[in-house]
Amino acid sequence: MRSRRQEKKTTDSLTLAEGRLLVRVARDAVGYYISTGERPTLKVKEPRLHKKMGVFTTLRKVVEGNLRLRGCIGFPTATKPLAEAAVDSAIAAATNDPRFPPIRMRELGNVVFSLSVLSPLRRLRVSSPLEYPSRIQVGRHGAVIEWGAFGGLLLPEVPVEESWDEEEYLANLCLKAGLPPDAWLTERTRIYVFTSQVFEEETPAGPVKLRKSL
Repeated sequence: MRSRRQEKKTTDSLTLAEGRLLVRVARDAVGYYISTGERPTLKVKEPRLHKKMGVFTTLRKVVEGNLRLRGCIGFPTATKPLAEAAVDSAIAAATNDPRFPPIRMRELGNVVFSLSVLSPLRRLRVSSPLEYPSRIQVGRHGAVIEWGAFGGLLLPEVPVEESWDEEEYLANLCLKAGLPPDAWLTERTRIYVFTSQVFEEETPAGPVKLRKSL
């Protein structure tokens, strides 16, 4: 198994300034889309934001002093330049998450934006599925499961927020994919892990902090 140091060398971390810009671009794009129905034309010069990387946008609404999920959609693999993927994932999270109605302009001022920039997926190769719990680091690894046509993803912060151990993490990953909770124990299952940087507004449209580093 790779050491944490070796794994970190495979990633390309953003600076805080780049992360702040990415969040601002995503928020501005959502506002523009909600008000016009059109996707904005991007004018981003930073070279690293043009590199293809996976990204997820998580939106949380402030309700009576608490943050409640309002949308989360993204791209787990590096298929688009990062800034383009961030804009597309943010617009989709705001307007096309099937769990929620589209966000309206009057709500936007109460929504916190959080962008998770993903490292490349790395498949966990094991001699037995029983090894998976020892290969996943709760609090560091996000995970993807593939089982035939079924698939699901959980971001690294989810098992921490839910206080899951490794086996609970795997069970809930299966459920996210629409599979039985013990599907990770079958030989047919493939598990991938990734790490992320999370750039998140402290308050709606407020200062952006780095929650977690790759």
